[in-house]
Amino acid sequence: MLVRLHCRATQDITMLRDQAQYLLGIVGKRIGARGAIAYSELPEAISKLEAAIRADGQPAKQGGTASRHASVAAGGAPGVLAQRAYPLLDMMREALRQHADILWGV
Repeated sequence: MLVRLHCRATQDITMLRDQAQYLLGIVGKRIGARGAIAYSELPEAISKLEAAIRADGQPAKQGGTASRHASVAAGGAPGVLAQRAYPLLDMMREALRQHADILWGV
């Protein structure tokens, strides 16, 4: 199943539901019939997603491979989170610049 993310500041993004659920989960959101990342939530959401990308790109540490396991569970190989997350991250950054919300299920 596909999820379409809509923002008046950018073009829509369409992604697989599992991928959207994983990425939105990182920023503290859940996929439902409808949802939103409000403009006021964007700075924190951007920070969380950037931190997850940085953590995924780090070499595995002894006993600290949780981010790599999460990335693989989301359907990617270790270090691939950045490739999957950048369209959403770009959308969030532009939404922040233009004071817009990001919506799905509309």
